[in-house]
Amino acid sequence: MVKPHRKGTQAAKKPAEKKAVTCGLHQLSDDDDIPTLRSSLLSWYDINKRDLPWRRQLKNTDVNQRAYAVWVSEMMLQQTQVATVIDYYNRWLEKWPTVQKLATATLEEVNEMWSGLGYYSRGRRLHEGAQKVVKELDGQMPSSAASLLKELPGVGRYTAGAIASIAYSQATGVVDGNVIRVLSRLRVIGAESTSPQVMEVMWSLADRLVDPKKPGDFNQAMMELGATVCTPKNPSCGDCPIRGLCRAYQQGEKEKKKSANKLEKMLTKRVEASGSVQDIEDVIEGCNFCLPKEEPWDSSLGVMNYPRKAKKKPPREEKTAVAIVSCGEGPETKFLIIQRPETGLLAGLWEFPSVQLDRDSQSETRKSLIDSYLKETLGLTFGDVEKRTHVGEVVHIFSHIHQTYMVETFDVQHHDGQDGGTGKQEAPPSRWVTRSELQGAALSTAMRKVFKAYEASKSESQHPANRNSTGTKVSNKRKRKSSSDSSDKKKQMALDSFFKPRGVKTKA
Repeated sequence: MVKPHRKGTQAAKKPAEKKAVTCGLHQLSDDDDIPTLRSSLLSWYDINKRDLPWRRQLKNTDVNQRAYAVWVSEMMLQQTQVATVIDYYNRWLEKWPTVQKLATATLEEVNEMWSGLGYYSRGRRLHEGAQKVVKELDGQMPSSAASLLKELPGVGRYTAGAIASIAYSQATGVVDGNVIRVLSRLRVIGAESTSPQVMEVMWSLADRLVDPKKPGDFNQAMMELGATVCTPKNPSCGDCPIRGLCRAYQQGEKEKKKSANKLEKMLTKRVEASGSVQDIEDVIEGCNFCLPKEEPWDSSLGVMNYPRKAKKKPPREEKTAVAIVSCGEGPETKFLIIQRPETGLLAGLWEFPSVQLDRDSQSETRKSLIDSYLKETLGLTFGDVEKRTHVGEVVHIFSHIHQTYMVETFDVQHHDGQDGGTGKQEAPPSRWVTRSELQGAALSTAMRKVFKAYEASKSESQHPANRNSTGTKVSNKRKRKSSSDSSDKKKQMALDSFFKPRGVKTKA
């Protein structure tokens, strides 16, 4: 009996993976002077390390507390500069000094504390992890890189290695942006630094180099070197404690000699006892980790030829209509804010009523969409709308989104006095807040920029000497009725009827 042919059987086979080809410059060999690198780096770190608040926490004799302190710092430092993190870290540890304290916090409190720091999922992951440690792990932080990676949400290979080595002295390497830069220059790795092959080489190097006696100090020293000396631009090679072992630095020195004496013979291809290395252009053809032929060594860059990063995709363009709805005057002014969904971008944070637009949305379309959202989704029943003003555009760049906010204001005399809405659709959580309450709310940096633009526009409109974008004076006094105002009057009547349906009473 002939067996039926199963469609797609041949196609389902995975192609054989190509093995990485290397010229031998990039890996560590047994005769490399690793002890010298370790001692040089650790001695430099002891003298030059920055006094940072999370490093002071390492003096705590409670290892569980040390691990918590490192965990918080590493989560905050992801994609964020040290100078920005310091204040957030100090306030966080003051409010939640232990993992047990953090576990009792609400997500709203965490979002408020994290507001402005960006990448808000990090705060949520810390909160989730703290609750898991208290409820499922008897209040004890996982104590190895493997268990940290397995048990704590949001903890990846780097963060697990950092906590394990710094808090628990586990001899495991770490690889972050700073370490990638140091290792790329140390071993002239010219392939794209984010490729899987290169990352495996990086982790292999980091695990091989880490000092087994002082793994935490060594890993921090590598990161400190990348942050303060081996910087992306204008590195201070003269201050580097391991420049004698850096092959990118050696290559740069060779190029300088060549430029100074054009008649000098080509340097030997063989690695000599003095530590000199092969010229980049002389390595074997087809090496996966050398600089690609289409991007050869640039003498003007020196060590900055490394690392080679993949070209980033341009952020996608998005537009959003934003309505700042306010009620009252002066310190008593209240603003309507809406909570975003619990998943997705800026999850759980608060914002002014907003509607995403098509890139080519026209002014009338924008107004129609925001009107519909206010009425049908939020179920707002405002009365006595005094003014609707177009503030302008506010641009905010997320990591992958170029966001333009089209901002306008609705000044009203009354609102229904209730949080939430009773619209035709299920309304998101909403509330009215004062200006001071708004400052403490869990708003994103983008929404704070929007509010800053609103405040600036209000300030200009209240100053009689200022003019608007059309060159017309802006006054805080009401204009007298005139025939020229007939068009505006019709629009105002339409807006009033929109916000104040017949038969609906509003509360003062």
